[in-house]
Amino acid sequence: MINVIGLGYIGLPTALMLASHGVEVVGTDYNKELVATLNAGKTTFKEDGLDELFQDAVKSGIKSTTEYQVTDTYIVSVPTPYDKFSKKVDACYVNAAVKEIMKICPKGATVVIESTVSPGTIDRFVRPIIEEKGFVIGKDINLVHAPERIIPGNMVYELLHNNRTIGADDKAVGEKIKKLYSSFCLGEIVVTDIKTAEMTKVVENTFRAVNIAFANELAKICRHDDMDVYEIIKICNMHPRVNILTPGPGVGGHCISVDPWFLVGDYPSLTNVIWQSMKVNDSMPEFVLNRIHTIMKEKGLTDIKRVGLYGLTYKENVDDYRESPTLQLLECQERHLAEPLKVYDPYITQDIVKNQYHDLDKFLDDVDMVVIMVNHNEIKQNIDKLKNKVVFDTKKICNLDGTYYL
Repeated sequence: MINVIGLGYIGLPTALMLASHGVEVVGTDYNKELVATLNAGKTTFKEDGLDELFQDAVKSGIKSTTEYQVTDTYIVSVPTPYDKFSKKVDACYVNAAVKEIMKICPKGATVVIESTVSPGTIDRFVRPIIEEKGFVIGKDINLVHAPERIIPGNMVYELLHNNRTIGADDKAVGEKIKKLYSSFCLGEIVVTDIKTAEMTKVVENTFRAVNIAFANELAKICRHDDMDVYEIIKICNMHPRVNILTPGPGVGGHCISVDPWFLVGDYPSLTNVIWQSMKVNDSMPEFVLNRIHTIMKEKGLTDIKRVGLYGLTYKENVDDYRESPTLQLLECQERHLAEPLKVYDPYITQDIVKNQYHDLDKFLDDVDMVVIMVNHNEIKQNIDKLKNKVVFDTKKICNLDGTYYL
């Protein structure tokens, strides 16, 4: 039996995928309400194919509980935020989970850390917890790092098809966990050491963050000197060795906006490019806010209460709003003591911010200016409804005459 610890955006799909492919799985989470929802036959977030996967897993006997299980294999998939002052990884949730596992696990058990951590985190935090309990790592307890590599909006497909990395002290143990993941993963699975596995996951997201920052900085340069950044990028990308990304209103989610900071926190004197890139990305919501005020002045709009932000999630067609650029923008606006902008997102059904709407038409009726922060399919299919509005499109999806862009 596999005990998956943490049934959030990564742990739940992983547990369901294992169960639906014939592996006996019990999922554990401290959140009683979440566990009750799962046991009532409902998923806890929206994701293409997740409900179908959930039903397959239920038929295969998956169980959810708040209790840790006595078994020989644990997969820890809990959040790993960063300390906003030191920028270092905050391993408190991983530490807490491992401590609970050590209370009940038998000798010979394997603990798989799936949560993303900075290189050396397992050495600094997890190993001492295990050793303090009197276990000898490699003899009494096996330790593995198997970082996830999926993205909200395409989780089910990516769990099945993405390549994976397994880090282990003992290659034989690594091969055993590789076989476990091979029960569903069709991609290539590489076995390496733990620190390399830690580093590769963080580097992947850092690479993406740096490339996004380059596009965002180009947008700022072009706005400063009245150039069309989209036309420039289009022409540059005609070069066979150039592939510049599209700029946007910021970076959210729990990967690209977080993981690179782990390297900055641990190697502050060696991460100048990464640090500057993260600063650029983090500055984009304020850049968007300043553009809103500039456009308002140009169009003669005086009432900030008549401006609306379309989109609360950190990316299109998901209900995940962790670290979203819209939330960052609202936080920035709050520091200026201004009236919060109106906000609408079709994927967010609960009220999480002030002035939040739950109906597109009502939202549009109450605003004169629409700022497109997220390119959900809904707004793409309803562009005509924006014809009489001032439109500031940060995602370059609206082609109405007079639309403003980054």
